[in-house]
Amino acid sequence: MASKTSKTDEQAWPGRTIDFVDFGRQLAERRAEVEACTGKPLDVPRNDGTRRTASKKALLAAIEATGKRW
Repeated sequence: MASKTSKTDEQAWPGRTIDFVDFGRQLAERRAEVEACTGKPLDVPRNDGTRRTASKKALLAAIEATGKRW
């Protein structure tokens, strides 16, 4: 059940909306442009986890204890 203050009508949203199909297309185009300029694929490094909170570390340890990896 939605709260009485929530607006489910798309037209009522005052902020910017994103069309994810269009966003994905634009992202692929930008990546291709970077690859064309540099001659190599765009490599975005993953977060190395050096600034994780104790609770996040505990959560990840619990996930790994189940045999899964986040």
